Amino acid sequence: MTARIRPPDASALAEAARRLRAGALVAFPTETVYGLGANALDASAVERIFVAKGRPASNPVIVHVESEAAARGLARRWPASAARLAEAHWPGPLTLVVERSDAIPDVVTAGGPTVALRVPAHPVALALLRACALPLAAPSANRSESISPTTAQHVAESLGPWIEDLLVLDGGPCRVGIESTVVDVTGERPVVLRPGMLRLENVDERPSHAAATPFAARSPGQMARHYAPGKPLVIIDDAALARVGRPGDGVLRLPGSPDQAATRLYAELHRLDADPAVLRIVVVSPPDAPAWAAIHDRLRRAASASTGAASK
Repeated sequence: MTARIRPPDASALAEAARRLRAGALVAFPTETVYGLGANALDASAVERIFVAKGRPASNPVIVHVESEAAARGLARRWPASAARLAEAHWPGPLTLVVERSDAIPDVVTAGGPTVALRVPAHPVALALLRACALPLAAPSANRSESISPTTAQHVAESLGPWIEDLLVLDGGPCRVGIESTVVDVTGERPVVLRPGMLRLENVDERPSHAAATPFAARSPGQMARHYAPGKPLVIIDDAALARVGRPGDGVLRLPGSPDQAATRLYAELHRLDADPAVLRIVVVSPPDAPAWAAIHDRLRRAASASTGAASK
């Protein structure tokens, strides 16, 4: 099995749209990470995503749509908070969890009563949504729990062996670099279920370790181990690096800006994971500040299965 990486010209977009309408899978870029897309209204097509990724059925997927109007058509109701957040941040790295309409298959939502929706801010993603005229269920285009892809080559390396003739639309490196902020708007007040680089005022933040709550089935990115390289990953203070470092360590120091750090994080993890000289990935802990919350969340989940991992 192989992946075909194509530039997103008119011919490639037309082929991708034909494949999606026929129930096949297509990988495409968004501003956050690359997604593995299927017709969100076709349960059999969405099931192919779960098989290809090795994704547990309990982990719901985000549905990408072209506009707020398209999102409203997939919701049983559209609260004022959803309208306010969509107007302010769509297209963009924000996912809204709303009550689902009957058009959404159970496989998309892990059988739950809600669906996660977003309008991506990437010209290729929007062009694809217009070309196929479908809502696209699209989790990250990689094997389950592994490092999310931020380039077309990452997708090919992760999923090429698992999907026959996978078409990957190459939109270049992802600008944001980590997954969207997910906000549940079904209650009296909006609640952040997964932190992202979009930080919101007047929105409650649920503790990110509380993955066993009923909220867990409403949003992806809730598993204890996620976004993880194949090699052990540990997080340490800069001051402790000389004391606990050892031969074979690949050290990652993120840039001082959280936005720059998010853009580079997964690409650097992919690079270190592929380096045969690196036996363990050591990440110097970023600042403990609200702007870094999403990066801390991803690093903590990436390190959760590593023996001896220690956060600051």
